Formats: sequence, structure tokens, C-alpha cells
Amino acid sequence: MRRLFPVTDQTAGPDPDAADREWSPAELAAAYAYPEPDGRSRAWLRANMVSTLDGAAQHDGRSQPISSAADMRIFGTLRALADVVVAGAETVRQEGYRPARARAEFTEPRRAAGQLPAPAIAVVSAGLELDFSLPLFTSPLVPTLILTGAAAAPDRVSAAERAGARVVIAGDGVGVDPARAVDELAALGHTRLLTEGGPRLLGQFVAAGVLDELCLTVSPMLTAGDAQRIAGGPSVEVPRRFVLGSLLEEEGFLFSRYRRA
Repeated sequence: MRRLFPVTDQTAGPDPDAADREWSPAELAAAYAYPEPDGRSRAWLRANMVSTLDGAAQHDGRSQPISSAADMRIFGTLRALADVVVAGAETVRQEGYRPARARAEFTEPRRAAGQLPAPAIAVVSAGLELDFSLPLFTSPLVPTLILTGAAAAPDRVSAAERAGARVVIAGDGVGVDPARAVDELAALGHTRLLTEGGPRLLGQFVAAGVLDELCLTVSPMLTAGDAQRIAGGPSVEVPRRFVLGSLLEEEGFLFSRYRRA
């Protein structure tokens, strides 16, 4: 992996001599470390997405075909740094989400940071139309969270809780308010947030102005077609400006990290 631009001064970053070899988990963790708290009341929300050169976030409904081994290493590192991974219900279904696993190389760093052995998965769902017999609910290392609205169907809430999930109310109606979701997770002690989309959920976070950082993998592929972009939904009134923090490259894949200006 070759570093094209230096990591920002908010992280120590890997050794410059680490170019042209596979970086260790510790080096990647340093490159993608969360910023130190700056006195804000809410958590830091980071997104991790992949896009082809022509803007497709998926191929045949899944992100795996446009990914790479290096992308998956960064994917695993970002999960290992997070307190909770937030994903929309449709993404959970399409991507076949399973519980996050503990990784031996991150056991001590997570313990030192006061984190649980693995991040919790938080599923954003208005209707709670989820298969509660799946391992995500029946056998997670850390109980799965479900973010929903106060008007969610009581029988589905009860089914989720019987399956072992923790239901978190993050909206006054049927749906979830993105800003409130961040605040509710922060109230539970989850201050290092990672969202993996999908595009509709990421679009909601963008529109609400609560996204702090975007880790975007640019895949050197072209797909054409009508695949979704990384963020969907209504456009924002004024485009939100982010600044480049770092840029890595391996085999034509670019791994960018942008943060709010």
C-alpha cells in the first residue's frame, strides 16, 4: 500500500517507509484513528463506502464485486476502531450482515480505550421487518441494537427484544431522526460511530448535517447501469464541504479520508 498524501496531524500515521508493502493492523489503525474529543456533546460519525469510477456504490445489489483485499483490510480496521457500526435494514438484508467479531490484534487497544471486545451492530429500521432468527440477533458477541421510531409496531419491538436485541427509540414517529440516532448512541456511551450505509441512510446523515467523516474507496472499475451512488435521497440545499485528510493507494484502488470542514 502506497501513501500518496500524508496523514493529517490528528493521527501519528504509519512509518513513511511502509510504502509498497502490506501495512500491519497497527499501522492502519494509526492512519484511521478517531480524532480526540473536542468538547462536542455528540459522537464522531464516520462513514465507510466504496464507489466505482462511474459512481456506482454496488453491482448486482452488493458492494463486494467492486471491492478488493486492501479495501476489506481497511473495512476490518474501521470496524475494529468503532464502538458501534450503524447500517440500514435493507443493507443488512442485502449484504447478509453477521455480528462483528473480536480480533486478537485489537483486543488490547480496545480494552485500553474502554471499548467492548467488538463493536455492536446498530440496525436502523422503521418497520422492524427483520429476521430475528439470524446470528446477528441470536449470537452476537455484543447485543445488537435496533434504532427505530416511537410509533414502531409494538409486536415487532417485542419480537426484537425477545431475540436479544436492544431497541433504541430515535424518532417521534415511525422513522428514525438521524441527529437523534447519533445522540441516543452517544448517550449509551458509543462515541466512535461507523456507518456502512446503505446509500439512503448515508443520504439521511448527510442531509441532517451529522456526518463528520467519509472514508471513500474509489474502485478502478466501470459498471455503467443504474446502480445507486454512495448517498441517496433528497439533495441538500447547499453542498457540504469536506477536506482531504489522507489518501492511500494499492493496485489502483484509492482509499480517501475526508472530514468536515
